[in-house]
Amino acid sequence: MRRERRRVVAAEAVGPYTLLRVERGGLDAGIPGQFFMLEAPGRVLPRPMSVCLADAGELAFLIDPIGPGTRALCELEPSERLHVLGPLGNGFDLEVERPLLVGGGIGIAPLPYLAEHLRGAPAILGFRSERHAEAAALLPKAEVCIEPTYVTALLPEERHDVLACGPEPMLAALRARTPDAQLAWEAPMACGYGACYGCAVEVDGELKRLCVEGPVLRAA
Repeated sequence: MRRERRRVVAAEAVGPYTLLRVERGGLDAGIPGQFFMLEAPGRVLPRPMSVCLADAGELAFLIDPIGPGTRALCELEPSERLHVLGPLGNGFDLEVERPLLVGGGIGIAPLPYLAEHLRGAPAILGFRSERHAEAAALLPKAEVCIEPTYVTALLPEERHDVLACGPEPMLAALRARTPDAQLAWEAPMACGYGACYGCAVEVDGELKRLCVEGPVLRAA
């Protein structure tokens, strides 16, 4: 885990989302499903973001500009700088025999980097609109559905090792269908390393701090 001040390379529109490309420097990209805390200049609190794409020179984060913090990140200009802390949390277990990637909405964010590690893994993605579904270009071989069809309708009958990220109702539906799935949960975070309990979610009556016990949890 390192905290560095890195330069913005680009902020590219992907449907309603923004792909923020940041100079990597000495940062380790981590395991798919881990996250970084991104702190825009002038903002008090950073925002947790999964690595979407990684190469030798850059890390890229797919961001949904839904509030002042995420909008500030999406509005960064090339050559501006932001603080980046990570990698944090627990990522996906990559030792799987028959992976299937499942994403809902902005939950697609960690899947391109995950797909890079699981070469040839099929993916199914669900979005609320055609414009949101433009993000499927990041996983060009994925099967895509638009509401009112939900991503669970695309699940194959045969058994797969499901690795998923998306909204809580989608994760709940996947838990019911595939109790051995790996699920990346989403929650607001203030610190990213377990001090503030701001990201605690209740799973089966037990509180889990997603930044240290997750964000990837086993469904069962």
